[in-house]
Amino acid sequence: MLGPFGEEFSTFAISARCPDTGKFGVAISTRPMCVGARCPFVRPGRGVVVTMAVTDPRLGPLGLRLLDLGYSAQRVLDEIAASDPHVEYRQLSVIDRDGNAVARTGSDNKDWSGHFCEPNMVAMGNGLISERTASAMADIFRKTAGDDLEERLMAALEAGRDAGGQHGGQHSAALLVYRTQEYPLVDLRVDDHAEPIGELRRMFDIYRPQIEYYETRPWQPWALGVVEDWVAARAAARKGAQS
Repeated sequence: MLGPFGEEFSTFAISARCPDTGKFGVAISTRPMCVGARCPFVRPGRGVVVTMAVTDPRLGPLGLRLLDLGYSAQRVLDEIAASDPHVEYRQLSVIDRDGNAVARTGSDNKDWSGHFCEPNMVAMGNGLISERTASAMADIFRKTAGDDLEERLMAALEAGRDAGGQHGGQHSAALLVYRTQEYPLVDLRVDDHAEPIGELRRMFDIYRPQIEYYETRPWQPWALGVVEDWVAARAAARKGAQS
């Protein structure tokens, strides 16, 4: 679809909270480059805000500050909408620390645009081939309950792509997950690629065995050694336990 300034905007994303681990995360893809720099915003222990369509990245930090104050997801969304004179061009979602999940699709978003909300999850998109892009993300997220949040988000994003994705195709993608630390557990971005979700999967599969290493190394730098050796030792231990 064409935005108010002649540029095509279309994006799909899934954001979620894991009530068991306290993780918050977002997986997202769009046609323009560098989606990870503009759209997903996460505060560990507080919540997640996603701003899409004709994105105003200032709305993400605003939403996080309101979550820091203890505002509910709905109150945060209402305050963001009230602050933005161009809100009908936006698509927004918020999940708070209790798992309340809300979204708003502005009236100036073109078909197909919409969202699916349930406790701890929002799947949404604008300028999509059909609603199936968003509903497929929600379906896969539900079916993968019990997996790590980062894997569930990655699988859901792939499902959205496989269900048709968006008009104009995808060229960038991102996966952002926080647990309890101020730094991200996972922060992977594909900024410009012919098949960004496939490339994001390739990067994630390489990084996934290293996640625990990089999360815990700051407070035990003497104990973990080189990452390649640590990953190999963990893999050998798992193989030995299975034999």
